[in-house]
Amino acid sequence: MRRISALLLLFAASITHAETRWVGTWATSPLSGNAKISDTLKLGEAETTVREVVHISQGGNTMRLTLTNEFGGAPLNISSVHVAFLSAESKILPATDHVLTFGGQNSTTIPTGQFLASDPVKLTLPIFSDLVISIVVPTQALTTVTYHPLAVETTYFVAGNHAADEALEGAATNTSWYFLKDVQVNAEKKSAAIVTLGDSITDGTASTVGANRRWPDVLAARLASNKKTKRLSILNEGISGNRILHEGTGPRALSRLDRDVLAAPGVKFLVLLEGINDIGRTVQPLRPGDEVTADAIINGMKEIVMRARARNIRVIGATLTPFIGAKYASPAGEAMRQQVNAFIRTQGSFDAVIDFDKATQDPAHPDQFLPKYDHGDHLHPSDVGYAAMGTFVDLKLFK
Repeated sequence: MRRISALLLLFAASITHAETRWVGTWATSPLSGNAKISDTLKLGEAETTVREVVHISQGGNTMRLTLTNEFGGAPLNISSVHVAFLSAESKILPATDHVLTFGGQNSTTIPTGQFLASDPVKLTLPIFSDLVISIVVPTQALTTVTYHPLAVETTYFVAGNHAADEALEGAATNTSWYFLKDVQVNAEKKSAAIVTLGDSITDGTASTVGANRRWPDVLAARLASNKKTKRLSILNEGISGNRILHEGTGPRALSRLDRDVLAAPGVKFLVLLEGINDIGRTVQPLRPGDEVTADAIINGMKEIVMRARARNIRVIGATLTPFIGAKYASPAGEAMRQQVNAFIRTQGSFDAVIDFDKATQDPAHPDQFLPKYDHGDHLHPSDVGYAAMGTFVDLKLFK
C-alpha cells in the first residue's frame, strides 16, 4: 500500500490543477470516536465497507473529496473509495459510480493527525445532489477513529469490499459520518462558502433523519433560489454539545476556528450561533472549571470576530435561542443569555446580526420557544422551528 504524506499530495494537486478554484459544497466537523460501532462490529477487525450519504449545497462538473484521520490513534489504511448518486436507502445509481484515487492510486494511507484530498474527478454534480460515498476499510489495528457523531443521516456498514455494489444487503446502520471532512467542487465566478459554526442547534439535533431539515439546509435552499446568492454554498460546522470556551464534545470553538472556518475552501462568510452550552454548563458543570461568565463568552466571541475579519471573512452573529424549560436552564443562565444577546445585537459587535431569539420565541413568554417550534426538550427546535430559523435569515446579509 502506497504511503505518502497528505501535505505532499495536497501540494501536488495544487500544482497540477493550478487553475481550479475549489469551494466547499459540503463539510462536517471531525471528532474523536471509538472504532467500535456496535457489540458485533468494530472497524479494523475485518474488512468493512462504510457507505455514507451527504447532501451538497452547490453544483459543479469536477469534484474532490477530503478524508480525515485527524483524531485517529494510528495511520488509517483505506482500500478503495467510490462516489455515486443516491437512489434510495443504501442503493446507488450504478451508472453514476466513480472510483476516487489518491495520487493516482485506489488505496491510500492517511497518517495520524492528517487529512487527504482525493484526486479531482470529472463528474457533473447538480446542486443539492445526494452523494453516496463508499469507503472500504481493510483489516488493521484501530482504537480511535475520526467521525462526526450526529449526521442526521443513515450510514451503512457491511463486511467485505462492496463499494461498487448497488445496495448493501443486511447492513448494520447508525447515524454518524466516518472519515469524512468535506466535498469540494470547481467554483464558478463569484462562488463562495458560508460556514455555520455552532452547537447542536446548527448540527440539527432532533431534526428528521435523512430529510435535510436543519436550519442551514433551509437557508441553502433559499440562497439557491435567489439570483444574487445562488452561487453561495453552506458548510455546516456544528457540533452537538460544543462550547466556545471549554473543550468537551469536540474542540472548543476557539480551538477549532482555524480548522473548521478559516481554512474552509472558499469561505467568505461566517455565521456564529454558539454559547448556550457555555451558559448551561455554568449552572450544571460537567467537570470542575466549567463555570464561565457572560463577559467571558462575549470575549470569546470578540476573538472569533477578530480572527475571522483578519482573513476578510464577514462575520454574522446569531442570537441565542430561548432555553427556559431545558434541563440545564436557570434564572441565572437566562440572565447570561440576555446579556450575551444584547452584545450580539449591539452595532459593531458583528458585521451583521440574525436574531434567532426573536424568530423562535413565544411572544407571550419570550424566554421560551413558541410551542410549535419546540422539539419537546425546550432547547432544540422542531423541524418547523428549524424551518422558521432558516426562513428568517435576510439574504441581503450575504453581499
